[in-house]
Amino acid sequence: MSETEVRRRPGGRSARVRAAVLDATVELLRAHGLEGLKVGDVAERAGVHETSIYRRWRNRENLLIDALLAASEVLRVPDTGRVRDDLIAYATDLAAFLATPTGHALEHTLAIAGDDPVMRQARDRYWAYRSERSQQMITRAVARGELPDTVDPRLVIEMLVSPVHFRVLLTREEIEDGMPARVVDALLAGISPVR
Repeated sequence: MSETEVRRRPGGRSARVRAAVLDATVELLRAHGLEGLKVGDVAERAGVHETSIYRRWRNRENLLIDALLAASEVLRVPDTGRVRDDLIAYATDLAAFLATPTGHALEHTLAIAGDDPVMRQARDRYWAYRSERSQQMITRAVARGELPDTVDPRLVIEMLVSPVHFRVLLTREEIEDGMPARVVDALLAGISPVR
């Protein structure tokens, strides 16, 4: 193994520093919101130099997106073998995550991020990643014959998660236990093949 490979191996100091910086970013985002998130404060809380953050992430927006993606990794993409069960589990996990202080802060951050080109690009990268992962549930269901191949996976996921995001962000209503199943059943009734 070369010296370069040893230096780049996952799980070493670099991984610990990355985790500390991302954790600090999420903590400060929760405490101060997007407007109050300063790279210098992140560096101080993580115990690293500010230049180290800029060297790795180049700007605050890249840091923010990396932190958002890391925090949202708790949202698993289920593979139960049945599309209904997958979608209910996914919507339930999403609702639970968004109800946490971290999920709530991240949701609001994405909503208020604004439309300057850098933030728009960062936000688009975040949603593209999340969408790509979650669409796997639909493409697997199509492959199993549960859904027709005319179904648009992205649209299905948007229709699934929109009611959850709507309640968390706009109406601030609680998401009761049975809501994910009701949303999934209504959605599947509209896109499943007629038998």
